[in-house]
Amino acid sequence: MANVDTARNTRQADKSVPSTAEQASTGKMPASSRTTGEFRPLEMEARLRDTLEIGGLWTRDAKAPTYEELRPYGPRETSGFPVYKDLEQRLLNAAEHPDPEIAHVMATCAAYAYSGPETVSMIMARMGLEDNQCRMIQASVDAMGIQSTAFLIQSKSGRVAILCYRGAEPSDFAHRLTSTDREPERIAYRACHPSATVHAGIYRNVRATRYEVMNALRNATDRHSVRASLPNGSPGIDLGRVDGRLEALYITGHGHGGAMAALMGVMIRRERKYREALGDHLRAVYTFGQPMIGDRRFAEACDRDDFLRENVVRYIYDRDVVPHLPPAASGPFRHFGREYRYEIPHLRNVMAGALGRPEAHLPGRAGVWRIAGHQAGQLPHLLGVAITAPAFVARVVPMARSLPAVHSIDDHLPHHYVSALTPPGVQNEFGD
Repeated sequence: MANVDTARNTRQADKSVPSTAEQASTGKMPASSRTTGEFRPLEMEARLRDTLEIGGLWTRDAKAPTYEELRPYGPRETSGFPVYKDLEQRLLNAAEHPDPEIAHVMATCAAYAYSGPETVSMIMARMGLEDNQCRMIQASVDAMGIQSTAFLIQSKSGRVAILCYRGAEPSDFAHRLTSTDREPERIAYRACHPSATVHAGIYRNVRATRYEVMNALRNATDRHSVRASLPNGSPGIDLGRVDGRLEALYITGHGHGGAMAALMGVMIRRERKYREALGDHLRAVYTFGQPMIGDRRFAEACDRDDFLRENVVRYIYDRDVVPHLPPAASGPFRHFGREYRYEIPHLRNVMAGALGRPEAHLPGRAGVWRIAGHQAGQLPHLLGVAITAPAFVARVVPMARSLPAVHSIDDHLPHHYVSALTPPGVQNEFGD
């Protein structure tokens, strides 16, 4: 029993660097666990308190639970668990995008990015990336409108990485929505076109964490763990090498996180220093309910790039309003990449329900994904009228959702995307 307890304690100690930070913040870190270069408890506590109170950069690391820990009462693997048993190979070998299984994985990752690295790492292990490692990189500057959170998930072998950006918090989404009529500040992005501009808020949120993201990706290309140091770049525990170098990188996000993901994809493709280091590794960008990023010149330049035109894949669930933002009153914006829409025949479903037909209760609300014939356009400036009144009526009278003027806040919720992208035969993302 002593050997088992020792092995388990060693494994748990290796789970995540934040456990050390948490112990330090409470003053409970044993002296024997400190190594040269680590913070003393009071100093770490002060750093954490300052970060939370005034903003700044913070990193937190996690390692996925083992399958034995995820399935304590039953077999380690079953027909449905993990969800995709060959997920790493699927991510490495996918010949074209979108791939339905990869789309489901990315939607799930983007949805659970509203949690912390422990949960993201756990859910990605359930999806099929056993023993993955995860680093969360977070920056906040309230006065500048920066709330940037990125997760980098590294497969056990180190050959695959997923970069996932968290969207706007649900509690903050209503505030962002009501303020979208104001003209957003634009910032020049000459890497695409000498006169191209992008949404300054999205650009700054990407840039706030980009250097830490790139440092972690450099570790991955050098066959190192992405969990390489204590918070804020302080020297600490070296978590060592992984078996392989990074070969396949995917980027994803939901809502504003999707906009950040798409812009990061553009940066890797269009900025030479990043293209030379990571351009061959970037396989695809999958976004869900993503708003527009830049103006017409920016979008046209992106669509002239073969990779960005074909491998930036945007999904829109039914009447989700966010892909139609910013509104036209804020100035011209345009989408780029490939667009897929989940179309729900509301009138037919209502009639099927009234007649008691089983198709009215199918998962995903009986819709179908179709490639869009044209890009989603901007809403007019009367945003409150365009969304609130019709959406309220649509909740009371479901048939009203089939009207072209109706847009929905509810359709933006990430669980709709996960459900609609779950392939036939897959029960859910937990592997039940």
